[in-house]
Amino acid sequence: MRILLAPMEGLADDLLRDVLTGVGGYDACVSEFIRVSDTRLPRRAFLRLAPELARGARTRAGTPVIVQLLGSDPERLAANAARAAEFSPLAIDLNFGCPAPLVNRHGGGAALLGDPARIEAIVRAVRAAVPAHLPVTAKMRLGLDHPEHAVALALAMVAGGAAELTVHARTRSDAYSAPARWEWLARVRAAVPVPVIANGDIFTPADWQRCRALTGCEDVMLGRGAVADPWLAWALRDEVSVAGSSQTPINAPCAPRDQAPLERVARSSDHSARLAPLLLDYWRAVLGKVVAKHAPGRLKSWLVYLARRDPWAAALSRRLRPMRDPAAIGAALHEACAEIAMTSKVARTDRAFRPLGRADACPLPANPANSRLD
Repeated sequence: MRILLAPMEGLADDLLRDVLTGVGGYDACVSEFIRVSDTRLPRRAFLRLAPELARGARTRAGTPVIVQLLGSDPERLAANAARAAEFSPLAIDLNFGCPAPLVNRHGGGAALLGDPARIEAIVRAVRAAVPAHLPVTAKMRLGLDHPEHAVALALAMVAGGAAELTVHARTRSDAYSAPARWEWLARVRAAVPVPVIANGDIFTPADWQRCRALTGCEDVMLGRGAVADPWLAWALRDEVSVAGSSQTPINAPCAPRDQAPLERVARSSDHSARLAPLLLDYWRAVLGKVVAKHAPGRLKSWLVYLARRDPWAAALSRRLRPMRDPAAIGAALHEACAEIAMTSKVARTDRAFRPLGRADACPLPANPANSRLD
């Protein structure tokens, strides 16, 4: 079983990837998409969206990074894939799944699902442009409006040379509102000779158990569920036996843990206190990188998701929502974290729950469901 952290444009940047992979449980993470238009991007463009490439293509916790490209022109994507390959990422991933209207109007992301011939040409061109040892993968949805062409689309990607596929079990028109159609993952998996990674609507271990039983998929990519629950990857590992799991081509071992099963801890009364140091470290990292006036939005964006699973985070989100001044927000955050620490038995030095984002470590839309996530 492998667990990957999904690319989440506008939310899971390198700072949040550091926090989530620092908690652990992930075999790899995928960068936000790097948009390819009419030029060969300079190295700094790759480093801006995936700063991990300057550190051997790994997060600060040591989790390997896959670079995702988005575009519609085979030759230009191939040229930029060759540039990305210079950083030695774990793989090059191609985005055929983003449903955002702005992206689709320019012919990228899920808009390509109406043109399997172009999809095959893109994958083939990228495969030819990068070293043979570097896997080329693809992330797709089930189709534009209906899933009937999902198998044909998957076969086109494999024909072009894709080593594995991540399938978000919705169509483009489904966006994130309709339930994931996991039954179609089983059809895709039965039709293609490469591994299929399940994606979409995995928020709990029970969700993954049902998805796994229905699809036969051994590997999963977590998106919104991971943002809402930083310990979800470990919870899945605690719940699912990996005995007899098939070995797949792209398989970097996740960072080991040295504590009790995290799902049980995440369900305990100390869950809120364990969130507190993650939020504090994330806030410090945001202030160190983001223009001050934009920093509050980053923190509030993550809190919107955490609030779905944690009452303390929900109360903190409500408290910070009307605030705009970074200094006032920082003071309120520190006060709330100090209060929850005083009421908890959690040791603040517990390394298993301290995000690895420092030298000692190896604006969300009003409706988050419409974000370009997962």
